[in-house]
Amino acid sequence: MQSDRINKVIELLKPYWLKNKELSLIETLVRLTQESGFDKPLEKLNDEVIIYHLKMDQIEANEMLPGIAKDCKDDFKTALLQARGLI
Repeated sequence: MQSDRINKVIELLKPYWLKNKELSLIETLVRLTQESGFDKPLEKLNDEVIIYHLKMDQIEANEMLPGIAKDCKDDFKTALLQARGLI
């Protein structure tokens, strides 16, 4: 389980770090905390903040959030029937 988190962080961190090649790892983490609005000390930074921010960095500004997109329906009637359990 822990190795999955490590692999996920590394997979997401690679494209972000390649865009900012001049930064060291610590500088990259500091920039991530600043961009994400994390206002606690760096040692309090957890995996979830890093993973979420790196995922959000990869989507376009006008694109729907991934967690919301999977539940979004184009047709209101279909969404309403599905919410009521009829579909």
